[in-house]
Amino acid sequence: MTSINNRLIKSSGLCAIMICSVFSSFAAVKENDTTLYREPYRPQYHFTPAHRWIGDPCGLVKRDGKYLAYSWGGAESSDLVHWRELNNHSIKGLPPKTSAFTGSVVVDTLNSAGWGKDAMVAVFTLFDEDSKKQSQAVAFSHDGGETYQFYDQNPVLDIWSTEFRDPTVIRYDPTGKWVMAVAKALEKKVAFYESDDLKHWTWTSDFGPMGDSMRSWECPDLFQVTVEETGEKKWVLLVSINWAREQYFVGDFDGKKFIPDNPESYPLYVDDGMDYYASRVFQNWDSPKDDEVVTLGWVNYWDYAPQAPSKWGKGVWSIPRNYSLFTTPDGLRLRQTPVKAIESLRGKEIKINKTYNAGTYGLPQVSAMENQYEMLANIDVARDDVAGFNLCVGEGRKVSLSYDASTGYLTLDRTNCSDVKIKYFDRISNSRIAAPGTRKISLRIFVDKSTIEIFAENGEKVMTLLTYASLSQTGVEFFTQRGKTTLDLKAWPMKSIH
Repeated sequence: MTSINNRLIKSSGLCAIMICSVFSSFAAVKENDTTLYREPYRPQYHFTPAHRWIGDPCGLVKRDGKYLAYSWGGAESSDLVHWRELNNHSIKGLPPKTSAFTGSVVVDTLNSAGWGKDAMVAVFTLFDEDSKKQSQAVAFSHDGGETYQFYDQNPVLDIWSTEFRDPTVIRYDPTGKWVMAVAKALEKKVAFYESDDLKHWTWTSDFGPMGDSMRSWECPDLFQVTVEETGEKKWVLLVSINWAREQYFVGDFDGKKFIPDNPESYPLYVDDGMDYYASRVFQNWDSPKDDEVVTLGWVNYWDYAPQAPSKWGKGVWSIPRNYSLFTTPDGLRLRQTPVKAIESLRGKEIKINKTYNAGTYGLPQVSAMENQYEMLANIDVARDDVAGFNLCVGEGRKVSLSYDASTGYLTLDRTNCSDVKIKYFDRISNSRIAAPGTRKISLRIFVDKSTIEIFAENGEKVMTLLTYASLSQTGVEFFTQRGKTTLDLKAWPMKSIH
């Protein structure tokens, strides 16, 4: 994370993490700002800052009953739904001509670093604007994580590289040591280090390249997830790749090295949509042994992130999601489900249960929710059919979501959805959500002004995207190409969190 000019120089590898600088052209928040949080394209139940850019979620922690997240401007929540913005930038005392890139936060319960028992410590990449060097630095907080003071002996880890970034630090209980996972971006590796005091680090191993290693790796995260069928916990190493999407590996970690279960398997992707990147999980310092794993991602794509037509700023964080692992014939896979608390925003439920002939049918009750709703749809096709939804319909534009029962693929087409022209934005993505010939599927769809998140088959596959539909593009349609297809649907308008 750094200034936008530095961050977009792909040739030097500076194109991925997040931007912490506040755009100088964005006005400061005013007490009488009557349009705040009502601007066009502004999501209403996703977190967005008042007036600034946000990128990668950093330093996700749960402490004293509150969830904290940074960008590096801070925000806090007691329920993962309603957020209070703390500031525009939490790290104080950065040297001139440096920037804070992506990182993580830990709670130093044993005062290992010497800044006090239970001090919060941010570990992040320090970017030097002259040399373009990336090294790892720390800062400490004595006010519950609202602000962090830059350590005057930084950097704490420096290999003199311009492609060395985005540390995740955890406490590895069996050895009592701090462990850092940090990306060697263009080598397509995650390097592991250990420390007793968060200030002095020793290299233990490298992981990679493996899986999708086409262009770059960054923003690694390392955490344990419970297997649904057995209750055991497995380690997951997640990496953002190619400045575009995320892959993950399931395996074992011994405090020094990560060993994947299936080293020769094809890549496993976290999200099959167009706009999900740089996610992190919340480290729970209140109940470290809690099985719940909550994650939050950046809803954007680097090809067009700076071109977003939003006026308040740029950047959106996803709906918080729970992780679990489920067993398949090919091995363990991540399941993602929206956190239960999001259901507290539901308004009056509407229901539809109907069998449709071939054609396209408007759903006026959902259209009336004006692109601020949740839908739970069970689709049952009577034969090999292509059926699905048109979302954000109007002015000759739409987002098409279609399921092909003959192949088991879900296809997302937004080649004609936005009311503004954005370079590289017109795209199609697809995901195999079921075996070929599967006729019954389940889709949980969240539409929030400019964002859409689709959880297929109870979160076995997820697709996330941006839309930028106009204010009048609020139509919702159901279609079936061959007919005799049944739609069992529940939908709720979603209340604003502002």
